[in-house]
Amino acid sequence: MKFQIEQAVEILSQTPVTVKSLLGNLSNDWIENAPDSENWSPFDIVGHLIHGEEIDWIPRAEIILSQGENLTFEPFDRFAQFEKSKGKTLSELIESFAALRAKNLITLREMNLDEEKLMLKGIHPELGEVTLEQLLATWAVHDLTHIKQLVTVLASKYAENVGAWKQYLSILQ
Repeated sequence: MKFQIEQAVEILSQTPVTVKSLLGNLSNDWIENAPDSENWSPFDIVGHLIHGEEIDWIPRAEIILSQGENLTFEPFDRFAQFEKSKGKTLSELIESFAALRAKNLITLREMNLDEEKLMLKGIHPELGEVTLEQLLATWAVHDLTHIKQLVTVLASKYAENVGAWKQYLSILQ
């Protein structure tokens, strides 16, 4: 599928709705305490999405579009949410994420991106040269990755309770 900004926005605009619908009315047993130290809880995942909205996608797009002297992105702390989300509720995080995403989508639309702008490049501190198109495609796929992660973490809560059916539930494999 060829990248189209409008199609990326379709995913990006649905993610806050999806997250709220999936997590909005769940008890603490569902949203806290990841199954192991390798995985994040739903609370942590939403905090991570917020952090990306604040310092990743749009700020990096703006760096690329500026085509200034320094096109290198600031490193992204993939674990900043653990500290930044302290003292907040999941409901607060979900609402904050929705508000930040709405604001960022307005900013994205105001960039009036065309094929030429999508080919502009920036420098990722680990990956090297990347295009604006790659950044925006990654933003959409990043959302889908974390939706999958949310659903997988939730499913794992009942992994031991499903008994013999576990063999048929690919999400638990």
